[in-house]
Amino acid sequence: MSKFSENLLKATPLVLGASFLAASNALAAPSESREVKNNNVSFNQDLLLAQAAPQAPATEAEVLNQINRYNNKRFDSGIYNNPMSQVTSVNQLRDVEPTAWAFEALRSLVERYGCIVGYPDRTFRGNRALTRWEFAAGLNACLNVMERLIQEGVGVLREDIDKLKRLAQEFESELAALGARVDNLEQRVAFLEDHQFSTTTKLKGEVIFSIADTFGDAVGSNSDKSQTVFQDRVRLNFETSFTGKDLLRTRLQAGNFGGNRFDADGVTGTNMTRLAYDDGTGNNVTIDDLWYRTGLGPVTLWVGASGLNLDDVFDTGNPFLSDSGIGALSRGQRYNNLLYRAPSGAGAALRFGNDIFSITAAYLGSEASDPTEGNGLFNGNYSAGGQIGVNLFNNNLKLAATYIHSYQQDAGLFGDITSVNSELPYFSDTPMNADRYGLQASTKIAFVNLAAWGGYANIHSEDKDVNFNNREAWTWNVNASLVDLFVEGSLFWVGGGMPPQIYQGGATSYMAETGFRIPVTRNIFVTPGAYVIFNPESSGNNDTLFVGVLRTTFKF
Repeated sequence: MSKFSENLLKATPLVLGASFLAASNALAAPSESREVKNNNVSFNQDLLLAQAAPQAPATEAEVLNQINRYNNKRFDSGIYNNPMSQVTSVNQLRDVEPTAWAFEALRSLVERYGCIVGYPDRTFRGNRALTRWEFAAGLNACLNVMERLIQEGVGVLREDIDKLKRLAQEFESELAALGARVDNLEQRVAFLEDHQFSTTTKLKGEVIFSIADTFGDAVGSNSDKSQTVFQDRVRLNFETSFTGKDLLRTRLQAGNFGGNRFDADGVTGTNMTRLAYDDGTGNNVTIDDLWYRTGLGPVTLWVGASGLNLDDVFDTGNPFLSDSGIGALSRGQRYNNLLYRAPSGAGAALRFGNDIFSITAAYLGSEASDPTEGNGLFNGNYSAGGQIGVNLFNNNLKLAATYIHSYQQDAGLFGDITSVNSELPYFSDTPMNADRYGLQASTKIAFVNLAAWGGYANIHSEDKDVNFNNREAWTWNVNASLVDLFVEGSLFWVGGGMPPQIYQGGATSYMAETGFRIPVTRNIFVTPGAYVIFNPESSGNNDTLFVGVLRTTFKF
């Protein structure tokens, strides 16, 4: 269905109320001011002709242009696509007082025929100007309601039918033109349905262009070996829904990072300098995600064959920085890596709860497709755990406690995000068990969001010959974000903390980051920023490292 017809259908119930008022009161109504303060009233795309000129009928092209102007205005004024609010009693309309001259007419409309809706903020705005096209559309909707009620044997007042007959005669030409428009739109909708890509799948994409460089001597070196790089990452998400309440995600990904990363094997000599979005395979396309999510009442189920990660099923508690495309610039600032970088990829998760309280459990493995000894879904690297979450004050305060037990044979404990000695504390590829605990909180006050997390892990080696078998890791982080600063869609943040570390002598590493996401359009974001690593690789002998980034993100 085109935007014209869709918005027309949404607007008709609102128009219908004005139609009945005009018919019921004729010229006996007291005069009221019709001044519309265009600069103070925001409209969304659900309000089709809210400001159409009353002097002349609007053509379909003019209406569509008007809708486009409102759609563009939505982004500038902070208005999103809120649905019209169905009302069952006139008392639900906040701007209609019992003393209003049209109160009884409105109450009859709502309670007798149930054919009126309000604006998303539960207002009627009875003083707004009305065009003949809007009136005709409302009249047509009213005729349809009456016809249905009569067919169903429902009693309809004779005086209402007589009023509709008189109005139908007066607006005969407008109703005929409206019918022709509907027929034309039906033909166009049928053509689009016959030629559409899919009735169940939407394509969503993200492209990142990134210019970055590091400053400071590399770990184990007396020189800065890095050069300025221009890198990319591309994601295409095919999001399929079969019931409207489920999601099958298939993601194709490519990037030119490959081995050209700011990591322990690269020019900086430490994983602490890695970018948040540095995944890549030399621009070779891979299937990065393949998982399915569905809900039944208070239960949500995830099943994944690839790319189902812990941060997909657990709340990370960092709502504005966890997205690798438009959030934090470094991997260390996205979320609690001590928890959510444990082995994952394939498996299942289950959540039970509502908007206030939830319990989530998950079992995920990283070698599920490998049938060889020591691998597979249950004999390879895996994570099993749960989370209890509480959302208070209309989601403005979120608290969560998480526990994850992990087993891994030859991979870093924390996803290669911290020092090598903390990732592999036994200095070999020995199998390890880890019990990971984390607490996180996030609160939003006006346009300021504050988030924090802390984590602890108790690690054991499966090798009985290893000395000092028990290891402990700690991490913490705090950050503050200013949301919609100066312009909607912008984000300024500053944060920092201690990456996951196992103390084995030496200094403690810390990191700090700041960035400013600037929306160029609704689909293009430019983010300049920087982050700094103090005591890289947990050594005070290493030079402080700075990373400067200019990231441009395209979303479609």
